[in-house]
Amino acid sequence: MKVSNHWDWFAGGSSDQRGDETMLNGKTSKPVAVVTGANRGLGLETARQLAKRDIRVILTSRNADKGEMALEKLLTEGLEVAFHALDVTSESSVADLGGFIHSRYGRVDILVNNAGVYLDSHGSEETGGASVFSTSLETLSATLKTNLYGPLLLAQELAPLMKQQHYGRIVNVSSGMGQLSEMEGKSPAYRISKTALNALTRILAAETQGYNILVNSVCPGWVRTDMGGSQAEKTVEQGAAGIVWAATLPDDGPTGGFFRDGQPIPW
Repeated sequence: MKVSNHWDWFAGGSSDQRGDETMLNGKTSKPVAVVTGANRGLGLETARQLAKRDIRVILTSRNADKGEMALEKLLTEGLEVAFHALDVTSESSVADLGGFIHSRYGRVDILVNNAGVYLDSHGSEETGGASVFSTSLETLSATLKTNLYGPLLLAQELAPLMKQQHYGRIVNVSSGMGQLSEMEGKSPAYRISKTALNALTRILAAETQGYNILVNSVCPGWVRTDMGGSQAEKTVEQGAAGIVWAATLPDDGPTGGFFRDGQPIPW
């Protein structure tokens, strides 16, 4: 399956998993994707599925040891991946990632903002959580730092490269718990952060018009991850498929939308 017409001209040939790259003007001529929070679950599976599409993937993780373990797992599968430590809440860490991408690759085609936290106590994403009347500002602030400010910082850092090459795909991994149309009680910090992330999607989409940069929110559904729990409806592979769909949209694909399984859902 073709990723996008934008990449049809790239030179063929394989490259060593750790270093030798197909080069163009000193930089890699293969599409480059960044996946945050990719040491496990949806992030790891998204990195795997993108790499299987002949995309060079930079998987990131706040915990370097866990990130290196994820890297080794994908390398043993014969996939072309690299690792870079990243704390999405740190401006300096995001800038360090940007410098790494500029110097080593000179391009970035896909950004998947997958890293997220669920800090509301007394419940999982699907079973509920703390009441809005008992949640603390500390919990709300910490949740927003990862789930909202992180994607904003990464977009600010990497979108200029996308604009420069007139191509980019940004996927914000959201949740149905952030839908205003179906908003309920409990888990206020998580819900507010995902609603705000959806607003960021709309703003980024509006401000990248004309650059062939498509920005969308994706709800992967209820997935069997550490957050979703063992009783969730979807496998990790199924959940990641919708993210990969948005990350590899053709040039005439949608932007500024909210999707689940490749289908639009209400905000």
